Amino acid sequence: MKIFKNTLKTIALLAIVFSCTNNSESGKEEDLAELTALQEEIELLIDSGICSENASCDYIAFGSKACGGPKTYLVYSTSIDIVLLQQKAATYNALENAYNKKWGVISDCSYVLPPNEVTCINGKCTAVN
Repeated sequence: MKIFKNTLKTIALLAIVFSCTNNSESGKEEDLAELTALQEEIELLIDSGICSENASCDYIAFGSKACGGPKTYLVYSTSIDIVLLQQKAATYNALENAYNKKWGVISDCSYVLPPNEVTCINGKCTAVN
């Protein structure tokens, strides 16, 4: 009888451990899917812009490295809704920062420099380093 109770306790404990592991993994996947969807929205917004001169191009910090600072800079045309882009990028940056902390993400900690110059080439803004 004692062996049966111990076996039952072990099975119950394993069930709890495995159910927690699966929940955290699906939570991580859901968090990553949210980041990916928002990034796609931002990229579509930027892709909708056109330029005719260098003065209509700019850049914005994007992403959040685990050690701090942006992962990259996105170049865009000022013909788009800049306020919307700034809001979406700020939301993305905050969500990625939270994701990094929540899931213990590690990064290379190298400092990413903004583009030296942004220019209009064939109707699209492009970074020039």
